[in-house]
This record gives sequence, C-alpha cells and structure tokens, in this order.
Amino acid sequence: MKLNKISLIILMVGFSLTIANSQKKLKSIMEDFRLLNGSWQGSLTYLDYTTGKPYTMPADIEVKQMDKTNKFIFSYIYPDERDANSADTISISADGKYIEKEKVKYRKRLFKGDLIYVTEEKGIDGNDKKKATFRYTYTIGKNTYVKRKDVRYKGDKNWIKRHEYSFTRKSI
Repeated sequence: MKLNKISLIILMVGFSLTIANSQKKLKSIMEDFRLLNGSWQGSLTYLDYTTGKPYTMPADIEVKQMDKTNKFIFSYIYPDERDANSADTISISADGKYIEKEKVKYRKRLFKGDLIYVTEEKGIDGNDKKKATFRYTYTIGKNTYVKRKDVRYKGDKNWIKRHEYSFTRKSI
C-alpha cells in the first residue's frame, strides 16, 4: 500500500512538471512569434520547377495575432503579381511543440539576439508528387524575418532549397 502511494506521488509530480514545461514552451514560442506582428517588406526566392533555377520577386507580409489565441494570420502580398496574394492562419499547438503540423526540432538564440526555429513535417512535393520531408527554418528578429523551406525526397540524402522569404520591418 505504501509503495502504491509513493508511485502515485511520483507520477503526479512527473505529470505536473510535464505540464509546467509545456506551458513554458508555449509561452516562449508565443512571445517569439508575437515579434512578427506588423508590416514587413522583402522578397520571395523560389526554385522554379520547370527551369530548376531560382527566381526572386518582391513580397510583403502583414502578420497579426488573432486576439489572444495561439493563431497568427500571415497575409502575403506580391506587388508584381497581385493574383498570387494569399493569407495563411498559423496555429501554435497548446504544448508549443508544433507550428501547424511542423514539429519543432529546436530553438536557438543567435549572438545578435535573433531566434531560429527549425521544424519538420512529412508531405508530398513537386510536379512529380514525391514523398518528402520538409524542413522550415524561421529566423525571427526585431527587424528581420526569414522563412526558408528545404525539401528532402524520400530515399535521398540531400536537402533542396525550395524557397525563402526574406523580410525587413516596414518603418512607421
């Protein structure tokens, strides 16, 4: 009987620590992504599937947290290709381990204070619709935001840079 009580106490303490750690992780990632709120201007460079060469075009982004939720609206604006404008709602999981379906692999603070998040998810890519792993690298700073997508096809060892958004905060 005494052993059962001790086991129960150990389980409860472990569970409490797990919840506290998840809340801390969520708070940290939410604080980091709140830095993105506002207007940004920059460019999108992507790998053209047809030519296999990179193509760069102007791109702007507006980021806004939805009230006090774990969701952010990313509105992409392409000044030279208005038909391509789009918006995404990004959710951060309650435990802070996922950005949408992307598993957060690590978070690192750089020397100059910027943050890097690396996430991964499985999916289908390209005109050939191949199975792949996607790796996203988010660099978040006070005045810079970069989001890079790399792809590694199933069975391959090398990563391919699919696209990269690079933004600077617009002056008010």
